[in-house]
Amino acid sequence: MTVWIKYRRFILLLPVLLLVTSCEYLFGQGGLFGDKGPPPLSGKRISILLQQRTLTPDPKLADTEIILPPPTPNPEWPQAGGYPNHAMQHIQVGDVLSKAWSADIGAAADSEERIAGSPVVADKMVFVMDAESQVSAFAAKSGKRFWRTELTPDNEEDGHIGGGVAYNQGKVYATTGFAEVIAMDAKTGKIGWRTKVDGPIRSQPTVRGGRLFTITIDNRLIALNAANGKILWKYLGISEVANILGGASPAVGKGVVVAPFSSGELVALKVENGRVLWSDSLTSARRSDQISTLADIHGRPVIDRDRVIAMSNAGVMVAIDLRSGRRIWDKEIGGLEDPWVAGGYIFALTNESEIIALSRNDGAIYWVRSLPRFEDEEKRKDPIIWTGPILASDRLLIAGSQGQIWSISPYSGKVLGYEELSEGISVPPVIAGNSVYFLSDDADLVAYR
Repeated sequence: MTVWIKYRRFILLLPVLLLVTSCEYLFGQGGLFGDKGPPPLSGKRISILLQQRTLTPDPKLADTEIILPPPTPNPEWPQAGGYPNHAMQHIQVGDVLSKAWSADIGAAADSEERIAGSPVVADKMVFVMDAESQVSAFAAKSGKRFWRTELTPDNEEDGHIGGGVAYNQGKVYATTGFAEVIAMDAKTGKIGWRTKVDGPIRSQPTVRGGRLFTITIDNRLIALNAANGKILWKYLGISEVANILGGASPAVGKGVVVAPFSSGELVALKVENGRVLWSDSLTSARRSDQISTLADIHGRPVIDRDRVIAMSNAGVMVAIDLRSGRRIWDKEIGGLEDPWVAGGYIFALTNESEIIALSRNDGAIYWVRSLPRFEDEEKRKDPIIWTGPILASDRLLIAGSQGQIWSISPYSGKVLGYEELSEGISVPPVIAGNSVYFLSDDADLVAYR
């Protein structure tokens, strides 16, 4: 029995968001994206249960003001992490958001099958994969379904866990747990090509410059021709028997693909031929608990202005020069979620249930906000798994498996408010065209604008 199966109960909670089923105005006036004062959110207020901090702010930054770039519109979210480099900065949304529509995407998640990929938004459509490897397209404006395509091979029943979709130039690309990469026409869902690869895939693909990049569960990075599915080159990373369910998509920018592996290995290669530019290992000898010994880079790396920002579960966060592979700085910070880069700042969730703000320049910590770690703090039962953050209009949004979305100030770490929710989500929301899209475990796609 592999370790990821052994810790399945822990991993299946990662990450969880919940949807409101009865509140028509989740992001109403003064809601998560409202003004910066105390948020007049509906519902019962809860205390913030502080934990013992493992990280502390840098005293030299105590009186330093965080100045973010202004929020800007984001018309599309065509791939996992937004765009191929995963650097989404500060996204603009409306101050008042209400539910616009909801749609059933197909098969819901259960104990055997998962919804692993976030929606993608492009060409006025939303594309999504359900728990049984069916891909559907919906109108971004109304939620009307245009088509649905079944990707399960003949005579296959198991293997749905993992994969997801990406959009590029009129095509929808899907990866699946059946060890396949598939291209479909974005308007009709008709399959154009289907390529068998070396192993199951549990992460969404990345597409740029006519090439598609994906990583199998046995740490093979594969580059395919996006036009015809022909395999262009492969790179075999260090094998790792134990890994965390799911996976991170590679980041691509400036002719370089940066691949995160479950071994903790981070490798930069030329997109043209797969030639290795540099490699690094985000492992730490100081971590000894069973889960953190998994070195998995589960959060997507970010390529931002000639730097690579990445974080491993094993307790290493780094900023690396994209061209040379030189470490600019490193910190003893571990986590499973994507770091979020905006201007001169990085926001991240840690394995110790903290949300932190760091300097992009040197990794110095501006503030640390401890989050509840258990639903029952007194008995330390029912651990809460947090996901995020996403920065939108001066709000950091995080979500927890206990059924809440929290809004936190990126300037101070102050908790601005929260919303009680009711349906589980295992993938973070996406923001495009002034709309926020949620995909729940019970296969509901919901748009707020």
